[in-house]
Parts: sequence; C-alpha cells; structure tokens
Amino acid sequence: MWHWMHTHRDLTGVLLGTLFGLGARLILMRSDYRQYPAYPHGRIVHIALGLIAAALGSVAVPSLYHKNYTAITFLSLAAQQFREVRNMERTTLNAIDKMELVPRGAAYIEGIAVAFEGRNYLAIFAALITSMTSIIFPWWTGLAAGFLSLLVVFRFMRGKTIRHIADVQTAPIRFDGHNMYVGDVYLMNVGLKENREIIEKRGIGIVITPKNGNARVTIANLGQRQAILYDVSTRLGVYRDTGEPLLIPLGKLALDTGQLALVTLPREYDPRMAIAAVESVPLLEAAVRMPVEANRQGEGRADHG
Repeated sequence: MWHWMHTHRDLTGVLLGTLFGLGARLILMRSDYRQYPAYPHGRIVHIALGLIAAALGSVAVPSLYHKNYTAITFLSLAAQQFREVRNMERTTLNAIDKMELVPRGAAYIEGIAVAFEGRNYLAIFAALITSMTSIIFPWWTGLAAGFLSLLVVFRFMRGKTIRHIADVQTAPIRFDGHNMYVGDVYLMNVGLKENREIIEKRGIGIVITPKNGNARVTIANLGQRQAILYDVSTRLGVYRDTGEPLLIPLGKLALDTGQLALVTLPREYDPRMAIAAVESVPLLEAAVRMPVEANRQGEGRADHG
C-alpha cells in the first residue's frame, strides 16, 4: 500500500486533500440550540458543498503542478458558486425570520450567510495545503499538514462573544407608575396592569456593562442587540404570542453610562441560564467597532487636501 501511495503521488494527494477538506467542513458545521442548519436535510446540503469545495481544492494542486493553469478557472467558478451559497442562506433566513416571535435581525442573518461562505473557503484551504504537501513531499507529511490545517480551521471556529467585551449581570425590574426600569435604566411605558403583572412575575432583567469604549459602541449597535434578544429567547423560550407587542423582549441603552439593559420573558425562568445565554452570544462582524484604536492612530496626523 505504501508503495502504491508513493507511485501514485498525484492521486494520493487528491484523496488526502479531499478527506481533510471535508473533515474541515464537518468540524465547522454543527446544529446547536438555534437548529441551523436543520437536521438532517440542511446538513446534507452543506456536507455536499463541503465535499465539492474539498475536491476542487485538492484537484487544483496537481493540475497547477503539471502546468495546467486552467485549474485557476475552476477555482474562480467555485468562488462564484459559494457566493451564491451566501445569497441562498440570506434568502432562506430572511424568509424564516418573518415567522419568528423574536426575529434574528438583518445583521445576524448577514453574519450567518458570510460564515457559511467562508467555511467553504476554509475547506478549500485545508484541501490545498494537504494536497500540495502530499505531492511535493512524502505522503506522510501530507497527513501532518492536514492535521495542522484542521487546527487552523478549528481556530477560526472560535470567535469572540459578549463575555469577551462586557460584564453581564441580572438587575431588578421595577415600575414607577407605568414606567418600567431595569436597574436604573428606563425601558418603556407599560399601560396595562395585566402586562405589568406578567412582567413582574416572569420577567428577567439583565444589564450588560461594556469593558471599554470599543465595547460600548459595539453593544449599542441595533443588530447586536437584536442578536442578543434572539439568542436568549431561543435558549429560554419566550412568553408571548402574536399581537402582544408589550411582551416582546426589549433592550435599551443608557446613554450616560453605555450600559445595555434587557428585559426578557422566558418560558423557563432561570436567571443564571439567561446570563449564560447573553454571554455566549457571538459578536457580529457588522457590529464590531474600534473607535478607540482609530482615534489613537489619528493622533498627531493631519490630512491635508
């Protein structure tokens, strides 16, 4: 077998590249509490796309190695196809979002769509590295390169969450007449006594305190706020039905301190779980801002027209 692998070096590189490329896509795919991609049909679609990406990445190496430069055309076609995957995910999630009691929001949907496109490129990357190493060097170095590429892929899987930029804690919900407060942050006016009683009985108040100026701008983003409300409602459920706008989870910013106050009415009353849900919400790429770094870079520099 080892002699065959050494003799058929190109085929060995393609097979190993495809295997590790598909493995990279499988590592990056998981159905969690959000149940997306759906099991099993949604996963089948993404596994098939991951296999195609891995095969394209691994086949491109021997083609280029033997000076068959048309392989670049296939890679460009693959990139175009994966952009269509991004559009497909965006369209699907926008259609689903209309049926949610607490929607994801446009920023969250765009982040998911970009992630699915990017994960196919990571599968191509793993396949390219493995295939190239297996063809140029002995096949066992391809195995080592493949496992190393999986570690790189796993690193890209671990993005930052709210716990990295802010402190999260519960806060009491109180009413001053019809005005509702979470801690010292005013949220809204609740006119009906029945709604006030439901909120007092089932509501959980949460205050998110940013750790620095960058975090303050990030959690102020409306898309990031909606993502927090969606994730908390998905993990704990939501005590509402259509036609009850005052029972929808709500977030409001304290302009003087930059704190974000939330009130949610979960099916399962568990403040500790609510805190854990908020802390694990991913930071959206569209919401991340770094004004502190931008101001530092601008110090001492004047732009002249």
